Amino acid sequence: MIITTKIKHEVLCIGLKVAILIDFEWFETSKRIQHKTARDGKIFRLKFLNENPNLKQDEILHQEGDINYLVNILPCDCLVIIPKNNFETASICYEIGNKHLPLFYEEEALLVPLEKPLFRQLTAMGFEVYEQKRALLTPLRTSVAPHGESGTLFSKIMNLTQK
Repeated sequence: MIITTKIKHEVLCIGLKVAILIDFEWFETSKRIQHKTARDGKIFRLKFLNENPNLKQDEILHQEGDINYLVNILPCDCLVIIPKNNFETASICYEIGNKHLPLFYEEEALLVPLEKPLFRQLTAMGFEVYEQKRALLTPLRTSVAPHGESGTLFSKIMNLTQK
């Protein structure tokens, strides 16, 4: 089965429908082309050629009668960082951003895929950091665009400080 577009994003209301999961690692949720096998053995080829799929937990990828095939993002080893205030949040985000690592959030915690050197660094800096197995579901999006583009929040702030 070839999938080229997503059906919709919703939290499934089971009712009479059967939900079958298609497992994804966190880093596979933005891949445009891949082959996956659902838990019932059905093989899917995902080909999102015109857009980044940005797959979300419980998103319906395919429907066949009473069967919904849903995205399931698997838990992975990650760092769970719990900042105490806004200053700590900014400092942690700065350190992670300098390493160009993906950053996720969940409730009051920041999550990063497991990186032992980052764990040692943040612990040495006095931050509350834990190693846990969690699903990385909510990426922290930034408003800063790649270098050279204008009109971002960062560029606007820089323009204000130069006047």
